[in-house]
Amino acid sequence: MSLQLYNTLSGSKEEFVPLQPERVTMYVCGPTVYNLAHIGNARPVVVFDTLYRLLQTHYEEVVYARNITDIDDKIIEAVRESGRDMAEFATEFTDKYREDMAALNALPPTLEPHATHHIEEMIELTRILLAKGHAYESQGHVLFAVESMADYGQLSHRSLEDMLAGARVEVADYKRYAGDFVLWKPSAEDDPGWDSPWGRGRPGWHLECSAMIHAHLGETIDIHGGGRDLIFPHHENELAQSQCAHGGDYVRYWMHNAYLDIDGEKMSKSLGNFRMVRDLLSQYRGEVLRFALLSAHYRSALNFSADLLQQAEASLDGLYGALREVQDIELDRDLVLADEAFYAALNDDLNTPIALAELHALARELNKAVDADRAALKGRILAAGNLLGILQQDPEDWFQATAREGAISAGEIEALIELRQQAKLDQDYPLADKIREDLRAQGVALEDSREGTQWRRE
Repeated sequence: MSLQLYNTLSGSKEEFVPLQPERVTMYVCGPTVYNLAHIGNARPVVVFDTLYRLLQTHYEEVVYARNITDIDDKIIEAVRESGRDMAEFATEFTDKYREDMAALNALPPTLEPHATHHIEEMIELTRILLAKGHAYESQGHVLFAVESMADYGQLSHRSLEDMLAGARVEVADYKRYAGDFVLWKPSAEDDPGWDSPWGRGRPGWHLECSAMIHAHLGETIDIHGGGRDLIFPHHENELAQSQCAHGGDYVRYWMHNAYLDIDGEKMSKSLGNFRMVRDLLSQYRGEVLRFALLSAHYRSALNFSADLLQQAEASLDGLYGALREVQDIELDRDLVLADEAFYAALNDDLNTPIALAELHALARELNKAVDADRAALKGRILAAGNLLGILQQDPEDWFQATAREGAISAGEIEALIELRQQAKLDQDYPLADKIREDLRAQGVALEDSREGTQWRRE
């Protein structure tokens, strides 16, 4: 079964064919570590983690790099306000980012290059661009001359004039042209900086990714991913400087996920509607957040709301509920992924909504199945869950986990169930009913059967 991916560069869906038959290289823009990650930062992580899982079913080796931007004007400003050490500050937020993304069941990338570890590579790339006439020095800066590249704007599918009209471009007196962008900039004495042929300074943001990709993955990579807000100027400028320095294609497939709205409004600092992943994790389990992020196609806008999260939690409850009924059945590992509808959906440009719908269909089928078919259905559901990065817990643990801060604990629930059982044995049915209703009021549903009483959080 072939994999189809939408390529931003061509503006169409294409069959994915890697540069090397059994090796895929993928780079996704990672965080600028000056604050906690918000839920918008998490969308590309979940999207490309799902693609990473899918690629591993097709190819023997998948090299997935996601960078850490640990030198940037935003970091410098945040460090200055905090009065802390730069390296210590960046390390703290890098660690917190990793923790938050791991809570969303995101696999660690193969490589995690840090910008500050690649300054020499950035200086060398700048040297090459100067030597080839694509860059110039001005007042301590080195800038890329966008007019030196005939097809600048190919990724955005817009002319240079259109791109500048729709972007906030710094017009500085050291620029020959308003659209020229900084490769290297001077650093003030109290700011971080490195020695270079152009004086003490630091790299421009766009330069960092190009240098790290070239250092770890080569001159041409298969897939470059990120949010669509990065198409211009970041990825456009990456493409320009890398192609002008090294030639070749640089990136064969560009992929971008759409924006995420909060309660119907664009997430923005001016609206104050940022939702930090860490805050959300205090209210919802990581799988709930992940399921919600996968509920829309990655190229479609997603309205992130409390209703969406409640729907995601209910959906996971249904899936885990089906798996709980077959916990004692040995897993059937005789599975051909190419025969599965959920796999076909994921191979069609990562169509996660269809894959989730197929997963629900399998769960409904399992709920009605006879014993002879249940092992195979269980295996198919878990295979789909592994590709989507969900259903990673034991079903009993899922239903008994304290999902929200202040919720009644599993031990307290079990004690009340035992008290209820004794009340029923004593024929004190009003007390038994009261315990059930009290638990329901605290978001705990009881399910009585011949095997005993099970419970789950609603």
